[in-house]
Amino acid sequence: MKAIPRPATRVAYKNAEFLDSEDARPLRILAEYLEPLQAFRREQVGDTVVFFGSARLSQDGPLGRYYDEARELARLVTAWSMSLPTTSRRYVVCSGGGGGIMEAANRGASEAGGRTIGLNIGLPHEQRPNPYVPQELCFEFHYFFMRKLWFAHLARALVVFPGGFGTLDELTEILTLSQTEKLA
Repeated sequence: MKAIPRPATRVAYKNAEFLDSEDARPLRILAEYLEPLQAFRREQVGDTVVFFGSARLSQDGPLGRYYDEARELARLVTAWSMSLPTTSRRYVVCSGGGGGIMEAANRGASEAGGRTIGLNIGLPHEQRPNPYVPQELCFEFHYFFMRKLWFAHLARALVVFPGGFGTLDELTEILTLSQTEKLA
């Protein structure tokens, strides 16, 4: 008697249709927590200095001095942090990973020879990763709240430059968490 072939079974964690479903939303959220956690451990990132500010201003524009100031401050912070006697990476410059102030901060840290982090958010027509963030520390988030968690979780300092609603939202989130003692 000839055996009847069985259809191939799918493993749930390899089933793209399931992973894109509403039922798997908790798994996608958890992945946006665990992947950065693994990368930060692998790269020995201990603490961050978070830079917030406009994605839309350019170095050559009317507010270009803010770009230059963010770049220089990030360079100085990175040079100082690299001089600390430790094996882990302390006070790593972290930004939203896009253009404008975010690019300036990542650029300054990169120019100082340090690591830098980009926490991007997937938006239809907006943010793209800037070239100064190394691939292993460049993340693309779907969920704003998970991106905000990573801004706050390792932050030991916050630097805020002029920006729009996104900058204001991120700043008030951190201030609220600080005021309510929920950062730790």
